[in-house]
Amino acid sequence: MIRRWSWCLLLLALYGGIAVAQQGRGELLYSTYCDACHTVQVHWRAKKAATDWGSLVAEVRRWQVSSKLEWSNSDVQAVATYLNAIYYRYPQPNR
Repeated sequence: MIRRWSWCLLLLALYGGIAVAQQGRGELLYSTYCDACHTVQVHWRAKKAATDWGSLVAEVRRWQVSSKLEWSNSDVQAVATYLNAIYYRYPQPNR
């Protein structure tokens, strides 16, 4: 029984560490490349383009392509994860 709990705690710690690291990378990318043009109001407005998790990821991808940043899929996911944690709180698949 103790062994099973230890295993579960280890998995949770690893998963949580990955999520925190991804959010940290997302924050770094966003503050470096996006923050200059995007004020907080862009995330609060009534007619925001991101209305769920999928559209949030699509918007991050669209803007990084438009800005010629050449981010990897994991970079796009990291920024979307960061924005979701800070502003949107949309349910994410597989989480």
